[in-house]
Parts: sequence; C-alpha cells; structure tokens
Amino acid sequence: MLGWQLDERVVSRQVERMNVEQIRKRVHEDPTPFVIRLTDGRRFPIPHQDYIAIGKHLVIVIAQDDSSVKIDPLHIVSLDDARVKKNGKS
Repeated sequence: MLGWQLDERVVSRQVERMNVEQIRKRVHEDPTPFVIRLTDGRRFPIPHQDYIAIGKHLVIVIAQDDSSVKIDPLHIVSLDDARVKKNGKS
C-alpha cells in the first residue's frame, strides 16, 4: 500500500474547478448555442450567454420562461454543440 492517500475533497474540487473553467471558456470564447449534459441524463440548452451564471462551485441555468436550475459542476459530463434546425429551433 502507498504511504499516502488522496484527499477526495481536494480532488473533487479540482475536477469541479476544471469543469467550471471549461464552461467559462466556452461561454466567453464561443458564442454559439450549446447544451449542458448531466450525469443523470438531463440536458439544459444554453441558447446565449445570458442564460447561464457561473460561480466558483455552482452553475445556474436560466430557462426561456425565467425558471432556473442550480447545478453542481461535478454532475456536468459534457458541453455539446446545439444543433439548430432550419426553422430556427433546436
């Protein structure tokens, strides 16, 4: 057995920080719509940067009806490009 152990809290916060930074980078560098996909399969469309708020340990997605969802960044598994149909809907 190794003489050291990883502190799971430190590792999880490093992964969370990486996810938050990836989201921040996507929002600021690529203005095209995207979808946040979570570990439980839920998907949240982000049509524009006005529909997302990014904190240190929290992501908030605002829907077009002004409802919101708080997301722990540890549950975000991917940021997928949104496919826009010809009629303008995704």
